[in-house]
Amino acid sequence: MHCAVVREPANPTMTAILVTGATGFIGQATCKALLSAGHAVTAATRAAPGQVHVRPVAVGDIGPDTDWSAALAGCEVVVHLAAHVHVLSGKAADVTGDFHRVNVEGSENLALQSARAGVRRLVFLSSVKVYGDVSKQRAFIESDRFEPTDAYGASKAEAEVRLKACCAESGMELVILRPPLVYGPGVRANFLSLLRIVDARWPLPVASITNRRSLVYVGNLVDALGVCLGHPAAANRTFFVSDGHDVSTPQLVREIASALGKTPLLFPFPPSLLRGAGLLTGRREQLVRLTESLQVDISSIKSTLSWNAPFSLHQGLAATASWYRTRSD
Repeated sequence: MHCAVVREPANPTMTAILVTGATGFIGQATCKALLSAGHAVTAATRAAPGQVHVRPVAVGDIGPDTDWSAALAGCEVVVHLAAHVHVLSGKAADVTGDFHRVNVEGSENLALQSARAGVRRLVFLSSVKVYGDVSKQRAFIESDRFEPTDAYGASKAEAEVRLKACCAESGMELVILRPPLVYGPGVRANFLSLLRIVDARWPLPVASITNRRSLVYVGNLVDALGVCLGHPAAANRTFFVSDGHDVSTPQLVREIASALGKTPLLFPFPPSLLRGAGLLTGRREQLVRLTESLQVDISSIKSTLSWNAPFSLHQGLAATASWYRTRSD
């Protein structure tokens, strides 16, 4: 399995870093990579994490009243990964309020306390969903206008605005990364479902789809986060990050099948009818992901930070398939 590695700066020095959401899919990979690079890592979660060699600090639920003082003590850089992402079953009421409280007010509160604690740089993980679910004539670039289509995307967009204002006033540096779909060992939700479907060799009506979608392997995302920790040119900049190799839905299914050692069963079906079925069955979002394009342009991070994805899509899917085969859940 490929491991994410944070690249060392020209004159490597240990940096004290606070990582929020440290027990999550991306957080665990980030902490492991930062530790391997020799940094001192404080891991902030709802409950103390089990990773060895991190300084665990339980901060409870994230919101406007969270006390970050213990977690921020001695930290120079904050990597803010924690977010409210999914709607829990049976919790349909006040969904927008949940996203706003955690992702907007919680992030702003962390930034304000970080500035007061003397943190020099905040690295914030945002999302391509600040632009919605579909890129039309071309890939998104960082200066495009926000057009979120759900509460999560809207909360990330508002969080970006508030963090920029906070950092402009305090002088703390801000770096924003906007990834598309993140996959890799430990992935959950829709990508794990797709792995299971392809592994079971269910027939899939996607052969006629000609879309293009950007993805990012967690190892590539963590590598980009590592570069953004201290690169002088990253200060107060926003970047898209991806594997740099966009694929159509049928191409992705074939790549996953190959990584799993399976032969995919794909058959043609009009994409317009698939989208209509999504509306009728209440699965519009899933069908949009299957049929529409969502691409990001990563030329800015490549030219500004000299960053290139260290892992290919093939390598990322191979690592994901290896994990999938040995997972315990």
